[in-house]
Amino acid sequence: MLQRLKSDEQLKGQRVTLRAITEKDIPVLYQLIYNGDQPEWKKWDAPYYPLEPHTLESYRSHEKARINRLGPNEPDSRLIIEVDGKTIGTVTYYWEHKASLWLEVGIGIYDPDYWNGGYGSEALELWVDYLFRTLPLARVGLTTWSKNERMMRVGEKLGMKVEGRLRKCRIYEGRFYDSIRMGILREEWMKRA
Repeated sequence: MLQRLKSDEQLKGQRVTLRAITEKDIPVLYQLIYNGDQPEWKKWDAPYYPLEPHTLESYRSHEKARINRLGPNEPDSRLIIEVDGKTIGTVTYYWEHKASLWLEVGIGIYDPDYWNGGYGSEALELWVDYLFRTLPLARVGLTTWSKNERMMRVGEKLGMKVEGRLRKCRIYEGRFYDSIRMGILREEWMKRA
């Protein structure tokens, strides 16, 4: 039977650690995510969707509901990214089509001091590897938008291929951008090792 990452377990890379979210992390994540009216990270992470407003308590309830939605044999759908014990972001997944064993991954580095340093690439590589080892997935996908060139480079570093480009379907600051769908198949991921 598959197990969720326990609160004392970690996925360790060279510079980043992925771990389960604990109750004490909720205020830290809340502060990172909802830092001001227009947090810098949101300008790159689907800024055409408004950031869902939360108070600390509603955010805590949101996190509990997310855990409760997981099936008994599913790994946690969101983990913290740490660097030297400091929380800098999260990795996530959601089922695009569970019956076809297809899920999508995401990453948020909320602290701009950790952008462009390879932390996101390392965290997402640990995450995708963990998901392929934990679940019987056929594929893992990643969706971004054409202005977020950094995210597309991360996907390419991990061996993902651009599988779809939906043209002019995102409007941000009065300009059209494309939606970019990337993905990697299990057999492609396993060849990397």
